[in-house]
Amino acid sequence: MQELSRTQPILDWDTRAELLDKLDALLRDNQDTLAQSISSDFGYRSTSETQFAELFPSFTGITHAKKNGKSWMKTRRVAISALYLPAHNEIQPQPLGLIGIMVPWNYPLYLAIGPMIDALTAGNRIMIKMSEAAPKFAQAFAEAIAQYFSSDMVSVVLGEVDIATEFSKLPFDHLLYTGSTEVGKKVMAAAAPNLTPVTLELGGKSPVIVLDDANLESAVNRVMMGKTINAGQTCIAPDYVLIQRPLHQRFIELAKEWMQAHYPDIANNEDYSYIINQQQFDRVQGYVESLPADSVHKTTDVDANIETRLMPPVIVTEPALDSDVMQNEIFAPVLPLMHYDTLDDAIDFINDRPRPLALYVFGNDDRSIEQIRTHTVSGGVCINEVIIHVAQHDLPFGGVGHSGMGSYHGKAGFERLSHMKPVFVQSKLNGLNLFLPPYDKLFKRAMGMFLK
Repeated sequence: MQELSRTQPILDWDTRAELLDKLDALLRDNQDTLAQSISSDFGYRSTSETQFAELFPSFTGITHAKKNGKSWMKTRRVAISALYLPAHNEIQPQPLGLIGIMVPWNYPLYLAIGPMIDALTAGNRIMIKMSEAAPKFAQAFAEAIAQYFSSDMVSVVLGEVDIATEFSKLPFDHLLYTGSTEVGKKVMAAAAPNLTPVTLELGGKSPVIVLDDANLESAVNRVMMGKTINAGQTCIAPDYVLIQRPLHQRFIELAKEWMQAHYPDIANNEDYSYIINQQQFDRVQGYVESLPADSVHKTTDVDANIETRLMPPVIVTEPALDSDVMQNEIFAPVLPLMHYDTLDDAIDFINDRPRPLALYVFGNDDRSIEQIRTHTVSGGVCINEVIIHVAQHDLPFGGVGHSGMGSYHGKAGFERLSHMKPVFVQSKLNGLNLFLPPYDKLFKRAMGMFLK
């Protein structure tokens, strides 16, 4: 595939658009099968959630790329210093070649399709390593890809962790990995001997700050949505909430009301998803069971079920800073509430920890919101909302520091997976020959003017 990317680069827009059409057709023709295979891997995964969180942004991403890709790929002029006129500067986007994509298990469809959209729009060939934790979807996706794409255009790799390790060592022209920070470090190390550039979409603990003037009902509504979709197994799910201590009890009461309204009879609710596997279930249950019992607040009357891996949301008040729920990304429907006294305290709390993939702020005071935006660094920010920024195709999506490096989606993804080649075009008539040795009085006079 890499040799073909050198000898047969995909330079024209019509071919790229045709590949995007094939991707669209693959999704439309196989959406039920793909959704069912995801559900099977999870033990149960809401089809409605798959439609909303995976299929919908995939389709809109393809539409956005088809609308804008032709203009993105055009060579474009950029400014030049008057000293070099009448020459001019250009930027020429070119395909990088072969793109490697490593897909996680939590949103295995969208986190395969999203990078594919950017790679195909940029004119690249693709190899994809599917997650071994979602094997039924991986198999269904591989079969679907084989029906719509030639193997020298898009190739899907299946297998366990050892295959993923070898995959990350291949000499790709760019490697995009989505997953945990610890594995991201290993992927980056494996890519280093080949000098393979990487985009790492990692995770971390994405905080929520609830300001004093926030509409608490609205804040709980959005935070609970973000914490319950896919049973909290989302890299940008709200991980913990910083909120004034007197509001803790009211937050818990509103959360219980919200659960009753949106997930009644949660043990038999087709809209609520399960934890992906026993290892993840046991990990999170261990987090909760290690906490003082009086700090754990159930939001429903149903207990976690070890056999089905159903895990109803719980809220944890003021867990110790060295507890597992505050040291690790939770990646499940467990929501710590932490207090803060002043806004500076909340900002310091966030800045004392690794930079998060997302930061969420609820409130109406513009000065306080601007203070948070200015004095914290995170991959992305939502004001009075959570998660939805990931579906905005005109916003780059990515992390910073421990939450990742590089961004993609839309134009940002096109440029990330292209070589944005700088080109200087000299004019037949130009004055640069005046700057050749021997350096005479005219040269020295000119330098004297330029260097003042």
